[in-house]
Amino acid sequence: MKHPERMSVLMVGASLEQNGGIATVEKLILKYIPEEIDIRHITSHDEGSVLHRIIVFIYALMKIVSQLLFQKVDIVYIHMSDGGSIIRKAFVSLIASLFRKAFIVHTHGAEFHVSYSRIPKLCKYILNQIFQQCQYFIVLSHAWQDYYISNLGLPKEKVLILPNPTELPDKVPLRSNTEKVNFLFCGRVGMRKGTFDLIKAFANLPQEILKTSYITIAGDGEIQEALVLVKELNLSNHINLVGWVNSDDRNNLLANSDVFILPSYNEGLPMAILEAMGWGLPIISTPVGGIPELVINHQNGLIVTPGNIKELSAAMALLIQDEQLRISLGTVARTNVEPYDINHYCCQLVEIYSSLAKFVKVEELHES
Repeated sequence: MKHPERMSVLMVGASLEQNGGIATVEKLILKYIPEEIDIRHITSHDEGSVLHRIIVFIYALMKIVSQLLFQKVDIVYIHMSDGGSIIRKAFVSLIASLFRKAFIVHTHGAEFHVSYSRIPKLCKYILNQIFQQCQYFIVLSHAWQDYYISNLGLPKEKVLILPNPTELPDKVPLRSNTEKVNFLFCGRVGMRKGTFDLIKAFANLPQEILKTSYITIAGDGEIQEALVLVKELNLSNHINLVGWVNSDDRNNLLANSDVFILPSYNEGLPMAILEAMGWGLPIISTPVGGIPELVINHQNGLIVTPGNIKELSAAMALLIQDEQLRISLGTVARTNVEPYDINHYCCQLVEIYSSLAKFVKVEELHES
């Protein structure tokens, strides 16, 4: 009996060695995608000097063209962020279109709207024309779906919502009778993710509450600036900046924390929140990007206004003092995140790929 030929997907995105959410999603896809899909990855962006990034991108374009010319490629699957990623992925999309290949753009950028607003009108028109040729445009939330339909002129049927996935641990630790409440922040240290607001809000807590709590800040970015602020506010005994951590160390931090906190100004749908919910942690965050579709105020976390130090302090104080509320919110968080499991996510991806089988067959007829 002849087995059906595997569908071949060429995935283009950030380096798998890079820190951040997109690389995490890419690695999870490569790890969990079913065997019926033959998926290959090409790095189109890496950290480093401008020259290094240009060389990486040019090399990626050469590899993409080579694969399209000499290997079986059914679908080009493109991960896009914000900033320069918009232009880079427009080039990749254009190449896929010129080769008459089905292509999917999967956008993750927390500040796409900021980058896009700075692009000249003519360039926006050209970008829109390119992205409108895609077969599907995957976004992280309903809010982002509305944005892309409105601003890129994409038909609604092309814009699919696929929230980020996470790996769920088998067991969640018990967190009752905690002597000291441990807060955890995971993400790039800086203004966008509200790291400095977090430090200031913590400093505003009454001393009797402050001494029963602790913050671990894990992530790269503006670490030196954060350390200076911690020292200025006399919080060196209460806040520890550990830098970027690998997945094992991150899971260890999640297992030993009581509350996850991410007071961001802009987001897509943070992997860090999904991971924290998977470990049964209550969330303190802000209503930006896709977060309000994930974190429900007083159900699985607390929502505060971005930049409002007073609200952030009050939310922290509430969860420090109310153990039962912490446990209740964390239990619901774990239940709410189960539909975001990576295995379910990959099944949805396979459905999306398979729905393009008809398009793939038509293009193969044109080529033959």
